[in-house]
Amino acid sequence: MRIDQGNLPALSLGCTVFAGGGGGDPRIGELMAMEAIRELGPVEVKPLDAFGDDDLIMPCGMIGAPTVMVEKIPNGAEGRVIREAYERQFGRPVAAVMPFEMGGINGVLPVAWAAYAGLPLLDGDFMGRAFPELQMLTPHLYGIPGSPAVITDERLQTVVFNTRDNIWLEKLVRNCVASLGGSACGGLYPMTVGQARRPIIPGTVSRAVRMGEAIRRGGEEPIDSIAQVAPVIRLGQGKVVDIERRTSGGFVRGSALVEGLGADKGRLFRLEFQNENLVVLEDGEPLATVPDIITLLDMHTGHGIVTEGTRYGQRIEIVAFPSPPVWTTAEGLAAVGPRAFGYDFDFVSVVDRYA
Repeated sequence: MRIDQGNLPALSLGCTVFAGGGGGDPRIGELMAMEAIRELGPVEVKPLDAFGDDDLIMPCGMIGAPTVMVEKIPNGAEGRVIREAYERQFGRPVAAVMPFEMGGINGVLPVAWAAYAGLPLLDGDFMGRAFPELQMLTPHLYGIPGSPAVITDERLQTVVFNTRDNIWLEKLVRNCVASLGGSACGGLYPMTVGQARRPIIPGTVSRAVRMGEAIRRGGEEPIDSIAQVAPVIRLGQGKVVDIERRTSGGFVRGSALVEGLGADKGRLFRLEFQNENLVVLEDGEPLATVPDIITLLDMHTGHGIVTEGTRYGQRIEIVAFPSPPVWTTAEGLAAVGPRAFGYDFDFVSVVDRYA
């Protein structure tokens, strides 16, 4: 398949649904990608098997607080800077661009960078959704280093990190991004196609396009359109009656209260997030938690709502999608389960919880 002016909006929409509230608002990335496609033509989307084992891939995207990304927009040349840094480092050309997470702006901006580089986009990513920290990518579970990591801002100031492990990579890059104004662009976990065969979550780009197209075709029940593409669990329907959000240390943290409507009248949901939605609680008990994908949908359109876009008065559906299986292993839950975020309860899949 390929990404062109016709299906780019569908990709953007699908990215908000699978992001779990994170990854940043895709509108800016969509505009940049649309301009790149208009100028240079469509971007080919290829599976991993279309490349040779020694081909170099460039996982990339934005890092930092999504609230900052709305106003501190990219330069447009960051992808070129990251690619050139990797080509100098490895002494070979980059063969494909890849979103390191399939959510929000990070599922869309790499399309622009691929178009400008004349490269294909790999149909896959290393999260299957969005997560807030840099060790929360599948290569970390397989002992693959995120270094060298290339970080550049809209001034094209560039820092290359080579760290002892991925936990230190998160700490040092996060401090760097905070110093650069709260958001920046980056390349992480560069590797060959052969190395990527184990950690890649395949097909996530094409799945996001299918999701966006299903929602755009629409109907009176957006959930029905969504269920055509991915299994979805409906947790509740309501109105946002309170939102608390703060930006610090390169993250957006906060919570939202949702008062039930319709069949859920009388219920009160509490949603907590760190860039991405982490848990949904009712009466202090979890209804869904990471690594399952918790998403707020506009009740009328089915469009996903990112955490920085959550507003008082919105009528929403709270839904959850089952996590990619890699995150429900013991190693995966140690990295991204509820206890990794400080919650004192274990993960129970929405599939099991609502079976």
